[in-house]
Amino acid sequence: MNSSKQEEFVLWFEDIGSDDLSRVGGKNASLGEMISALKEQDISVPDGFATTTQAYWKFIDENRMKEKLTSLLDDYQKDRKSLKQTGKAIRKLFNEGDMPEDVSRAVREAYSELSKRYSTDAADVAVRSSATAEDMPEASFAGQQESFLNITGEDSLMEVCKKCFASLFTDRAIAYREENNFKHMDVALSVGIQKMVRSDLAGSGVLFTLDTDSGFPDVVLINAAWGLGENVVQGTVNPDQYTVFKPFLGKEEIDPIIEKTHGSKEKKMVYADAGKTPTRNIKTTQKERDSFVLTDDEIVQLARWGAAIEKHYEKPMDIEWAREGEHDHIYIVQARPETVHSQKAAATLKTYRLMEEGKRLLTGLSIGQSIATGNAAVIKSADQIGKFKDGSVLVTTMTDPDWVPIMKKASAIVTELGGRTSHAAIVSREMGIPAIVGAADATTTLKNDQKITVSCAEGDKGYVYQGYLEFEEQDLDLEKVPDTKTDIMLNIGAPEAAMRWWKLPCRGVGLARMEYLINNVIKIHPLALTRFDKVKDKKARSRITELTRGYEDKEEYFVELLSRGIGVIAASRHPHPVIVRMSDFKTNEYADLIGGRQFEPDEENPMLGWRGASRYYSDEYRDGFALECRAIRRVREKMGFANVVIMIPFCRTPAEADRVLEVLAENGLLRGKKNLEVYVMAEIPSNVIEAEAFASRFDGFSIGSNDLTQLVLGISRDSEKLAHLFDESEESVKRMISMLIETAHKHGSKVGICGEAPSNDSEFAAFLVEEGIDSISLQPDSVIRVIERVAELERSE
Repeated sequence: MNSSKQEEFVLWFEDIGSDDLSRVGGKNASLGEMISALKEQDISVPDGFATTTQAYWKFIDENRMKEKLTSLLDDYQKDRKSLKQTGKAIRKLFNEGDMPEDVSRAVREAYSELSKRYSTDAADVAVRSSATAEDMPEASFAGQQESFLNITGEDSLMEVCKKCFASLFTDRAIAYREENNFKHMDVALSVGIQKMVRSDLAGSGVLFTLDTDSGFPDVVLINAAWGLGENVVQGTVNPDQYTVFKPFLGKEEIDPIIEKTHGSKEKKMVYADAGKTPTRNIKTTQKERDSFVLTDDEIVQLARWGAAIEKHYEKPMDIEWAREGEHDHIYIVQARPETVHSQKAAATLKTYRLMEEGKRLLTGLSIGQSIATGNAAVIKSADQIGKFKDGSVLVTTMTDPDWVPIMKKASAIVTELGGRTSHAAIVSREMGIPAIVGAADATTTLKNDQKITVSCAEGDKGYVYQGYLEFEEQDLDLEKVPDTKTDIMLNIGAPEAAMRWWKLPCRGVGLARMEYLINNVIKIHPLALTRFDKVKDKKARSRITELTRGYEDKEEYFVELLSRGIGVIAASRHPHPVIVRMSDFKTNEYADLIGGRQFEPDEENPMLGWRGASRYYSDEYRDGFALECRAIRRVREKMGFANVVIMIPFCRTPAEADRVLEVLAENGLLRGKKNLEVYVMAEIPSNVIEAEAFASRFDGFSIGSNDLTQLVLGISRDSEKLAHLFDESEESVKRMISMLIETAHKHGSKVGICGEAPSNDSEFAAFLVEEGIDSISLQPDSVIRVIERVAELERSE
């Protein structure tokens, strides 16, 4: 066959570009575009070729299928045959058809050439379907056609090519085209034949060039598992997750990785033995489950490639990657446009909030940020799909494209397996319904027709509650939010909350609570790590050993998890300031951490006891505080977030301030060095009375209105009997705030407020603006309301 004739039916990836979409479909056009356009950036893509749509239409014509296809589809559209009957009949036509001789010859010759390029008689290849309308942001066909892995030999390849042609008419693909008004006979299929990457000997996964839940554009999100990538794509394993901050890629001596989370990775897909099916799943070893799939260097390399691919295509991308186990080289094997956040209006934000508390039944990873109620529909296999009732909450082990028809009709989805890039996660985002993935034992905990509420509006974790809970839904048009002279900032504890609220028009974080990370992520008392040999509680020792598995240095466990969490918060607002309050647990709260009771005194009034600044220089806690300092240094110096500001809580006297500043300096955090700013909380009357002295030692004040109110009025903030007297707007409290602002400004210090008062009372916020406060830090759900009130007041002035 002459070369021009072969090109009619086969094109090599290196000869394909984005202009060839109509000839080879979106998936194959994208692969060719990467190979031809991104060579200079050393992005590795396995070699291969694609059949053209001419080959597909030649198959249709020579097997005289067009009239039969049209007739079968007409019967379906007129309800004379069911979707299942139609799909089965059409696929039978393809599978029983004969591949045209000239198409077969072209594919076989190309396969032989590909094998020669890899110095083998018969290359192992991945065979993927690529529809001509596929991977358009407004028409995502991803996952609707078939892929086949580890195919070897010409005859096997030809059989699989027919199966790919047939997969253009899977039930799910037929239904999708019907729903989106695509004409079935206007869509053709190209088959991509690509040299397999032996990731069965290493690992593979998916990356997105944005945060898949919030749409935050400045990160690359990577999921990884051992073995071939199908388990990650299909959501049959809980993968590792890595997040990389794109603006810091390529900066020397900066670690741009802001998150690393172990996945359980219970199994891996590998090549099967000869004579059997091409692939099989086997259990992973304990060492594999405890280890990260990628090294830090590999994570950064993948992130760089992802950013380069995004820049080339000028849109967020969904990319599959694989690591070759025989020589540890990483390849990009697929790339397509991201299909969810690219379709959302950038200036809108929909928020949800539970209005009542309920009993939590399950916990998993939250997908999306909404809330839904419904009756549980526990369906363990695709054979039971017919039992699903519209509007129910789909509860299952995992989903694949066959489940899409009922997923569209679900109010929410709960799966036992899967990560943020699993099938269930991707489809639920695209459909705009809440989903919880990785919710262990969901199919046994929940019962059919049980009334439940699925909440993905509480951060990184999603919760299934018993019963129907009341919730609030609100649409925010961010383009209509007015500007203010007063800086409006956020109060944030959880890194996932920082990502969730990145669109809010705020100028930084006025209070990042370290306690959230210590309590919910680290969980271990700092001294139980620095003094592990002295921990007496056997249960605590066992739990600490379990949590710190994989860390040779137990202190490093604390420092890494704390620094990564702070890094995510800092990234969400970079380059605006992020004020991180050093730990402010009370002794009873510290005691509740794993291993904590041994190291904490029993105080009658912890609120006024050994807390805040007094702990940091004490010999009884100094080594614990040193871990906090190490984490802050890592965030600022190694990770590059110089926008992080330190804040010292509950600092009672100027003399105590001096001692704390000395300890900070001893731990490499010298105020003023490398532009480090140190703030102090203004929550004790002494902070106001001696504001001049404090102003000479710190760069700014942040008013803690709750503590200041309780100490001015002499009322415990936890007292139910005196709750009616606890009021931040009492004249005495407001006078203290006025005095502080006046004195601080006289001595060149900034003043903000991070207490609850302005979030709860917009009139209190108005008072602060009248007094000339520099910044107001708010709970996320009150930001828009307070901004509008502040802007109104500023206009009137």
